[in-house]
Amino acid sequence: MKVKPLGSRVLIKQDTPESKTKSGIIIPEMAQEKINYAIVVETGPGTEKEPMNVKVGDHIMYDKYAGTEVKVNNIPHLIIKTSDIIAFIEND
Repeated sequence: MKVKPLGSRVLIKQDTPESKTKSGIIIPEMAQEKINYAIVVETGPGTEKEPMNVKVGDHIMYDKYAGTEVKVNNIPHLIIKTSDIIAFIEND
């Protein structure tokens, strides 16, 4: 099944943050920040008021209570508005 979001919405798949520091120290799950990380799987076309500023494959952070849960091929995903995206994640 393929899901194509409408307007200024994006389909995302939740991503887990690194559980190990660059020096190799393992961070217990309880000590990790509870920030929502995801990978953009599909984007809508955008609108005149809200042009699409993300692309497939982007790593993002999004609002805690954003989106609608959907299952794509039995894998949980979210459809969120681009306005719910709070940051891009860039790896060094």
